[in-house]
Amino acid sequence: MAIGQMNVPSVLSGALINAPGRQLFASRELDLTRHLVGQVMKPHQLMISGRSQQLNSRMHHMAFGGVSFSRLKYGAEVDIQPEFLNDFYLIQMPLTGHAVINSGNQHVDSNSDVASVLSPTENTAMHWSADNDQLMIRIDRALVDRAIWSHLGYPENTPLRFQLSFRWRDCSAWQCLLLYLSECAGSDIDVIQYKLLIANIEQLVVSTLLSAQPHNFTNAKTVRRTTVLPKHVRKVEEFLREHVNEPICADQLAQLAGVSLRSLYSGFKEHCGVSPMHYLRNLRLDGARLALSTEPEASVACIAMQCGFSHLGRFSIEYKKRFGESPSESLRKR
Repeated sequence: MAIGQMNVPSVLSGALINAPGRQLFASRELDLTRHLVGQVMKPHQLMISGRSQQLNSRMHHMAFGGVSFSRLKYGAEVDIQPEFLNDFYLIQMPLTGHAVINSGNQHVDSNSDVASVLSPTENTAMHWSADNDQLMIRIDRALVDRAIWSHLGYPENTPLRFQLSFRWRDCSAWQCLLLYLSECAGSDIDVIQYKLLIANIEQLVVSTLLSAQPHNFTNAKTVRRTTVLPKHVRKVEEFLREHVNEPICADQLAQLAGVSLRSLYSGFKEHCGVSPMHYLRNLRLDGARLALSTEPEASVACIAMQCGFSHLGRFSIEYKKRFGESPSESLRKR
């Protein structure tokens, strides 16, 4: 089924709802609801708008490192004042109902077609309808800020601010991301135990948001602080070899080299013939080949996961391209 024919948000929210143990709470008490939501997000003010209304709240939650997913419904018309989020960005996607949101100098009437992207340095207040059922993605601020500074190639005193209004259902890249996340959420494999996969999910969510949603640095030009010299490339090479089994993203490598991401990639292309992340993938494939030949009890799937490959089919293709044989063939030789 094509992505356009599939209700991707419902698939993801279904994975959140149906998996055992992901419901955090269900409550009719205002103070308890405020406290429990605040533990996932931040302390905030929560008030019921209608005098005769009674709260009927419930929240589901799961986390992948610095990225977490929640589904929240209050069951009554409420006013929410989180003020400044400070430590995180928040994407709110209504499945039903609507919300009126004021954040900084921006305003949006959010509904099932229009999401909101809250930035941590903007003072925010919201009004949710009684039937508002939100699917939310919370992203640690450090992940997003590190990615944008790495892209620009220099630190910036002006904080990153996203456009508040986000037509999420019209964005194919965002739909693909949600579909992938739903597969991770519904997988029989506990992906949370694999640090490399968590780091990949964090990077994918952040890069998709930065490319899909306009922000105040959308048209900023990348600045090269210095020309990449072989010693910078060697420094990154050494780091990759020493930390091959740890979560690594391109942004970290650019910071290590002291150059912009574009400069780092051009330096690796010139001196190594591949990008730094391709270089890392080759190191991990080499590690997988060694594990297949030396670990008697390990399966191909387990080794692929340990080496940071979440898609077994893609792992097999890359492995055969590099070594001329499939992982299972290497396993039989063991």
